[in-house]
Amino acid sequence: MTIALRLAEIRERIAGAALRAGRKPEEVALMAVSKTHPATAILEAIKAGQTLFGENRVQEFAAKHDEVVKALAKARFHLIGHLQSNKAAKAVELFDAVDSVDSLRLAERLNEAAERLGKRLDVLIEINVGGEAAKTGLAANSGELFALLDAQARLTSLTICGCMTVPPFTDDAAGAREYFRKLRELRDELRVRSGLPLAELSMGMSHDFEVAIEEGSTCVRVGTAIFGSRDYPAPYEEPAQ
Repeated sequence: MTIALRLAEIRERIAGAALRAGRKPEEVALMAVSKTHPATAILEAIKAGQTLFGENRVQEFAAKHDEVVKALAKARFHLIGHLQSNKAAKAVELFDAVDSVDSLRLAERLNEAAERLGKRLDVLIEINVGGEAAKTGLAANSGELFALLDAQARLTSLTICGCMTVPPFTDDAAGAREYFRKLRELRDELRVRSGLPLAELSMGMSHDFEVAIEEGSTCVRVGTAIFGSRDYPAPYEEPAQ
């Protein structure tokens, strides 16, 4: 199947999952995760009408950036992988949003970089809902999570838009449901506590996005089901998104 056909199939599945949950299909954005795939694949997806993309690493996207720059007016690129604070400035330069903010220090560095560029940057807070030691993300109801939300007033070049998570991997997509529900419930609590809208819930990947939509996801991150499988060079092996 071509990328265009795969995109059409995923969009149909998103619409079906939304309708089953009593939601409108347009409430759920499709993010095409293009990490480790070449610029030609991104351009093919843009040609097929895809406008939202996710990349994992600053260096990798920097290498592709010039090849897709002519199409950037049509597309938005989000950083969804772990970001070291020393690469914050480059990330702000390259990306439209950072969906993996996992510390107050990183948020402050992103804010400083965005301020220097005269840019307002949308960000999501990454939550480690499964409490997995091998994964990044803030612990639910941690002191740093509350401190980060409380800092929004002084982070004048950032907008905290919501939360993102990568749940523990399970062969059965239904196994992720409890983690998606936990993030939605946590987001609702954080809304009340912070007074922020926190409208975005980025959760759900190639194998479980329909379950995520049923639990309230507003953005699903789909890579393998659109671009095909990828070969990870060590040490970047990770579950397919």
